[in-house]
Amino acid sequence: MAAEPAPIEARLSTFDTAMVVFSLVVGIGIFRTPAIVARAAGTTALFYAAWIAAGAVSLIGAFVFAEIGARHPRAGGYYRVVADCYHPALAFMLNWSQTIMQGAGAAGVAFIGAAYLAPTVLPRSEVTAHTTLVLACTSMLVLLALNYRGVRMGARAQNVLSVLKIVLMAALVLCAFTLVSHARPAEPAAPGAAHGSWPLRLATALVPCFYAYGGYHLTMNLGADLKNARRRFPLAIAAGVLTVVTLYLLLNLAYQRVLGTGGIARAPLVAAALTGELFGPAGRAVVSVVVFLSAAGFVNATIVHMPRTFYAMAEDGALPGAFMRINARTQAQEAGLLFFGLTMLVPALLLGSFAKLLDYVILVDTVTLAVVASTLFVLRRGSRGAEGFAMWGYPVLPAFYIVCLLAVAVRVAALQPALAVAGAVIFLTGWPLFRFGRRLFGAAA
Repeated sequence: MAAEPAPIEARLSTFDTAMVVFSLVVGIGIFRTPAIVARAAGTTALFYAAWIAAGAVSLIGAFVFAEIGARHPRAGGYYRVVADCYHPALAFMLNWSQTIMQGAGAAGVAFIGAAYLAPTVLPRSEVTAHTTLVLACTSMLVLLALNYRGVRMGARAQNVLSVLKIVLMAALVLCAFTLVSHARPAEPAAPGAAHGSWPLRLATALVPCFYAYGGYHLTMNLGADLKNARRRFPLAIAAGVLTVVTLYLLLNLAYQRVLGTGGIARAPLVAAALTGELFGPAGRAVVSVVVFLSAAGFVNATIVHMPRTFYAMAEDGALPGAFMRINARTQAQEAGLLFFGLTMLVPALLLGSFAKLLDYVILVDTVTLAVVASTLFVLRRGSRGAEGFAMWGYPVLPAFYIVCLLAVAVRVAALQPALAVAGAVIFLTGWPLFRFGRRLFGAAA
């Protein structure tokens, strides 16, 4: 008879989890996407409307997932809740798509962070594609090693990276409002702006905004790690998302004050452009460190949560039982960490650029989030965890949230049909993999 898998001991505090939320959302998106939003929106009014609308929808989503997490506080909650409410095959297919995307996405973020940092720590003549790749892989390996030493070690690293990120982002805002006496005038249109009616331009601008706000839902996978999850989980998620929304609006106000809407549209690396305007080359060096720390925080947060999904998938016999083994001393899921490390490091050799990931990531995320969010209706109908957190506005707000997600997915598919086909193919390949895994590993699970 197979041994019972070791239980995951709750070791994370509310602050730990809030910091994970913050870093899951704030990667380097806010340092890259404003230019894309400005070009898509075309006007200052639509630029801010997109950020505010996406923030409001994301906050609704945060409460949707807070209730799901409170009603279903189990390890691998993101996978587990779909398997319990619908079917393990659907859960596996969604998580197969997410696993491929998350590993490649984390590698891409690490690579871009390294590209920003390399000119700061190396002589410019030595900055090559090879040295950037080495720096990216080194940062991923260091973060993997920290998490391999244990949940608490990974959480400490997350807290340090997140607090430093908040301080640096706040410094950008402070400098923009104290060192610039007058804001740039609002421009009627951003150079290179997308054409079309304002609803279509707003819908297009929402795509990169949702990308920048994405990630908060993945903290569901930390439900078993959070102490007193039913009471603290909603507080941690809400605190993390509200911090993100506030900082994003302040940062965009700072960008617009210094560069103007047209300047934002012309500056792919908008934070570097802002600090370059204020401080010259020294400012660009500072923002390079900001972007690298943001990338490191995103990669570390991804490393923290992904092994929990593998744990739940192994419980259903879709992965080998090794993914349920937990080091009794460190609470680290060593097999899960090693596997996810491979999904990051291997694509690092193949990825082209961060920009190419955006549409694919948001397409996969929005469809998957819509399915996971819909489980709230199943959980409510079954009254599971009725004594826990219950969001305000049910069922209207959860339904509105799901409709918004699907609308964004449809918009991306219309703009990038090839990506939609690729995402569908990856999703469908999860079915034979699930059947094969169940047949091969199910008996041992």
